[in-house]
Amino acid sequence: MDVREIWTPSQDEFDAFAQVSGDDNPIHVDPVFSSETTFGRTVSHGMLIYTKLWGLILRSRPGTRQISQEMMFPNPTFAGEPVELSISGKAPGMLHVCAARVADGAELLIGRAEVE
Repeated sequence: MDVREIWTPSQDEFDAFAQVSGDDNPIHVDPVFSSETTFGRTVSHGMLIYTKLWGLILRSRPGTRQISQEMMFPNPTFAGEPVELSISGKAPGMLHVCAARVADGAELLIGRAEVE
């Protein structure tokens, strides 16, 4: 499996994910608060990024089930900045997942998911 897709996250998605997940940390949903942080603006929930990757997996291989996952978030994901989502590996088996900022290639999420 080698699948790629471009996604441009939006503040509306951050807000909707906060409502669904219950994670309403102001770093994700409050532009005024976030403007005074190191990031200078709101950042995506890590699991929102993974949810986008998981959706890409399911669209590519319907019926896939996850056994385990591991992930890290080395850089922030900002609204309005295009992100390349990519999945490689064998299903069933281990898939490598990555989200990288299109503008500079910065890795936003790196990880793997064992699937069947």
